[in-house]
Amino acid sequence: MKVRVLGICGSPRIPSNSEYLLEQALEEAGKVSEEVELKRYSLAGKKFAHCLGCFRCKELKGECVQKDDFQELRDEWLKADVIIYSVPVYHMTMPGQLKCFIDRLGNTLMFSYYGGLAKQAKVIGAIAQGIHIFSGQEHTITDLINHALVMGSIPVAGDLWEAYIGAGGWTSKEPGGDAFKKQHEKGDFFDTEVAIRASKSIGKRTVQIALMLKQGAVVEREMLEREGILFKPLLDRL
Repeated sequence: MKVRVLGICGSPRIPSNSEYLLEQALEEAGKVSEEVELKRYSLAGKKFAHCLGCFRCKELKGECVQKDDFQELRDEWLKADVIIYSVPVYHMTMPGQLKCFIDRLGNTLMFSYYGGLAKQAKVIGAIAQGIHIFSGQEHTITDLINHALVMGSIPVAGDLWEAYIGAGGWTSKEPGGDAFKKQHEKGDFFDTEVAIRASKSIGKRTVQIALMLKQGAVVEREMLEREGILFKPLLDRL
């Protein structure tokens, strides 16, 4: 059974440490099954306006009145079975560009064909990294977990001991978007290896859960169909 994995890099710069950890997760995700379809999306260079709270999306049946890169990412997000977010920590949470996307995604889907009650039933994993230790990685991951729950999806962590609720890392105050890559190649910073192992386990476990979820949906299709639109996003992806 095909599983579509969308890796979203929330960093506004290229290269980025978030992209490097995302690559580790996607590489491992691809090993789970020959049916895994991988896609990357980077927010670097993209424009995401903030939600206006105008509720024109209600009149437009879920379409946002603002036209920018939101529509492109929304369409990719909707097609995916697995979403893996890899983001840098900005002011103890995710960058504004990604928050703008999430705000508009939630509001527009509330008035879409499926309605606000429909469960997207996606599997969502989170990776967060920063230049400092204890600088908001867990807060950022928790924000993404809350996003998963609000969207009627399943947040999935990696494996203990490296990934309690997601994958977190720090570059030991080393600046530059290639800090993790350099440290990994040198093998001189243990915390980098921990972040990489955690990211890999996120990739693997999210795909495994998505496979179980979709196969279970096939078996219980009749039950899910009786719920009306509630599980239609999942049924449409089978």
